[in-house]
Amino acid sequence: MARDDLTAGPTAAADPGGTALDALAEDHGDARWAYGTGFHDPLAGLDTAVPDGVDGDALAAYCLMLGDDALIMSHRLQEWCAHAPELEEEVALANIALDLLGQARLLLTRAGQADGTGRTEDDLAFLRDAGEFRNVRLAEAPRGDFAFCVVRLLVFATWRLALLDRLTASRDPVLAAVAAKGVKEVAYHRDHAAMWTIRLGDGTAESRRRMLAALDAVWPQIGELFTPHEVERRMAEAGFGVDPSTVRAEFDQVIADVLAEATLPVPEPAEAPHEPGRVPARTGRDGVHTAEFDALLAELQCVARAHPGATW
Repeated sequence: MARDDLTAGPTAAADPGGTALDALAEDHGDARWAYGTGFHDPLAGLDTAVPDGVDGDALAAYCLMLGDDALIMSHRLQEWCAHAPELEEEVALANIALDLLGQARLLLTRAGQADGTGRTEDDLAFLRDAGEFRNVRLAEAPRGDFAFCVVRLLVFATWRLALLDRLTASRDPVLAAVAAKGVKEVAYHRDHAAMWTIRLGDGTAESRRRMLAALDAVWPQIGELFTPHEVERRMAEAGFGVDPSTVRAEFDQVIADVLAEATLPVPEPAEAPHEPGRVPARTGRDGVHTAEFDALLAELQCVARAHPGATW
């Protein structure tokens, strides 16, 4: 398959007809880099009052889900500083982590506004316990090797990009603005991971072996990404959020095309079919996390908890 045949979805670069890797060959200016580079406030001039006709608690819960996904994935990517296979990749992963951290800051701030508690981004990032976090568990899985990092980032960014693209039409102007900036960033995240997937999958025997192992490790966690929580359903029905099950077809197509170019097989679906009448298993969206999550939070929160109220 030629690279020009890779299907991207509507947000590859700025061209709705673009391909999954087109963005790598284009000049994005500062759009691909972090909130610390050429940053402009996407909320400047917006009315941040909670819109009429929306349940503030539900909006806050939804923002926590999206914000926690970004915060925890950002932390795992930051762990690659001084561990990536080359210096340029350390810079790239650090900037991707900063992009996600910037999205998390805006979304957690919105959550504190929406529920009326006035909690800040720091309160929500540093002072909640594990059971209060609502991120998908894919984001919190241990760092693993570089192949695992690449496959997880490809899956996470492809999924998040599809969500953010649809979220640009949210009836909440804050969510719409965050999503509009986020699609420019996450399009680069996805294309960067796609480039490495092809490079490693169609590389040496050892790199291919590691990519196959990474796919086997990541694939069982994919079902959770597309299982809508009740809050996600309610927000989608009200025009404020996105039902993640609606982006599965786009995700499958992009992943299949990238893996085909990498000469890697698409793993068989790992999730069991849902049985009518059966209560779905609780997930990260319900505050149910992996054994490794406590250690992640301890590292993330230790300074803030040791010095409450400190600023630096």
